[in-house]
Amino acid sequence: MTQSLYIVAIGPQSGKSVIALGLMELLSRRLRRVGYFRPIIPLHPLADNNLQLIKARYRLEFDDNELFAISHDEAQHLSAEGSPDQIIKIILDKYKRLESRCDFVLCEGTDFSGLSLPFEFEFNAEVANNLGCPILLLLNCHNKSPEDILDALHVAQESFLKKGCTILASVVNRVEPTLMATVREKLACTGECGPVYILPEEPFLGKPTVGEIAKALKAKILMGEPEEMNRGVADFKVAAMSLPHFLDHLVEGDLIIAPGDRSEIILGTLAANFSSTYPSIAGLLLSGGFVPDPQISLLLQGLRMTVPIISVQTDTFTTAINASAVPPMLTPENDRKIATALGLFETHINLPELEGRISFVKSTRVTPIMFEYNLVEMAQKHRQHIVLPEGTEERVLRASEILVRRGVAEITLLGDPAGIRSAASNLGLDLTGITLIDPATSGLRQDFAQTYFALRQHKGITEKAAWDTVADVNYFGTMMIHKGLADGMVSGAVHTTGDTIRPALQIIRTQPGVSIVSSVFLMCLADRVLVYGDCAVNPEPNAQQLAEIAISSAQTARLYGIEPLIAMCSYATGASGKGADVDKVREATRIAKELRPDLMIEGPIQYDAAVDAGVAKTKLPDSQVAGKATVFIFPDLNTGNNLYKAVQRSANAVAIGPILQGLNKPVNDLSRGCTVPDIVNTVAITAIQAQ
Repeated sequence: MTQSLYIVAIGPQSGKSVIALGLMELLSRRLRRVGYFRPIIPLHPLADNNLQLIKARYRLEFDDNELFAISHDEAQHLSAEGSPDQIIKIILDKYKRLESRCDFVLCEGTDFSGLSLPFEFEFNAEVANNLGCPILLLLNCHNKSPEDILDALHVAQESFLKKGCTILASVVNRVEPTLMATVREKLACTGECGPVYILPEEPFLGKPTVGEIAKALKAKILMGEPEEMNRGVADFKVAAMSLPHFLDHLVEGDLIIAPGDRSEIILGTLAANFSSTYPSIAGLLLSGGFVPDPQISLLLQGLRMTVPIISVQTDTFTTAINASAVPPMLTPENDRKIATALGLFETHINLPELEGRISFVKSTRVTPIMFEYNLVEMAQKHRQHIVLPEGTEERVLRASEILVRRGVAEITLLGDPAGIRSAASNLGLDLTGITLIDPATSGLRQDFAQTYFALRQHKGITEKAAWDTVADVNYFGTMMIHKGLADGMVSGAVHTTGDTIRPALQIIRTQPGVSIVSSVFLMCLADRVLVYGDCAVNPEPNAQQLAEIAISSAQTARLYGIEPLIAMCSYATGASGKGADVDKVREATRIAKELRPDLMIEGPIQYDAAVDAGVAKTKLPDSQVAGKATVFIFPDLNTGNNLYKAVQRSANAVAIGPILQGLNKPVNDLSRGCTVPDIVNTVAITAIQAQ
């Protein structure tokens, strides 16, 4: 059908960035080289938020100038000179240059910045036809009745059909949630121009963040980490009253605007934010060029305030006007908004149907970003319930919100609910849809203690010790899995590997026929994903254990869509070397082949012969694995751990793991230096294992 698609919005504020983001996510899961193209941008590429968002998130290896054709001012100048055809020629020339380097190009139409609706319609239709792109129609249905939506859709579809355009699909966006069913019924018989998808209004996406306002107003950031600047601003409040009266008017998500010398407002508002009796604010915007007195600033630093405070030079009235005029945006650094936008797109768009209407060129290589997106997609297909014991840890809280917004998994956080809510509130996070359980006070504790006592009394555990043990968050989370109350667990952001694995070995235990728990890392290189094992758990596995690790690693590889070609690594290849270490690998290879004759296994083999086709042709010319290996089994922990870190650092690879294998139910360990994306990926991996 096509290798391109052109998004046409009918009117401003239609949510074009949400649709562009969702489509890029869909395309990037399937293709290596996805391009993004804008025919006209306002002023300069650095000022085009959507261009910067897509380029940053999808790591497009193109210069800014390759992703657009012409600026708005240049287009107007050529149009005034009577050279409209020259505009189309410039656009086509730039597009073709980008197209030649891509498997698919997503084009995003104009922004209605100062141009008339008829002109934009004519222009987008002409550009889409000249580029040979089918179009995806996008309607802004904010404050529209079902009848108005139906009429607007018919008019738009008929207009583009008359211009000879091919309509791939249509999206009616920002529909009032209470009208969704009625709109769906009204649009049920409008499929002549392809499917019609309906997206509800999402208030969170319609709110600017403190960071967006700071950027638009060129404000100075006095306090606030980058994550805190992503707090959504629900409304603005000008502090013109005395503090007691002003506190009566605080509402959740307010951005407080006050002169910078109003110390009592600054302190009183921040104190209210930490009080359970007042709502949480988005931040403080100080006007007049004033900043808090040194004593006040010192006090705030000592309190380690997380609420962002920004300052501008303009007076309070002008500041309020300017701030209220800042439009909401999707920015590359706002993971919360991006997760919400993608969750909205993936929930309300029939992705298999849309995929079926787009012709994909399948890639034989898998990039890290494609692999990570595939993880999320696989987890979303059959959502699992994952318990995270470290409920008050900031990175875990941020990851949990993203996981729920993306629909990756159902999440339970362990810890004192009041403490978790307080930590989330201070970070400006929304825990809606996340279950909170305190192991110390949970009604499940007694049952868990009795079960643990029954499992471990042969080891001398007393009932009192069992009662105390299951109050530990890792033991409690593991017991939830054992009892079928959760499908998997991820821990380790603040706990050791032993703290995470020990309860699993005692309670969940290993799979039938598996005597050893082991681990693998998924090594995402520039153009492929390899599996390395064991790099985290077993210091000196014997031949039998090494064979089991190979078999478990092959099963893990296949679980994540990697065809296992197993290299049993050693310092010698084939019969070229002798010694106890080589003999162990040779024996492990024999055992593994005997246990699983269906697997392709080569060993002993050196790493270069396993990964390089040229070396393989010389050392093992008849091997089905040499030069093409995807699963690498190392003889001991010293080799595996050092090698994965060397490849990670030297090749700039993304190392996902360690992924534990061999347990009856999935439990995975995090590094204590893990990032929020690491936690998101590990939860997705755990959810897929649980499936």
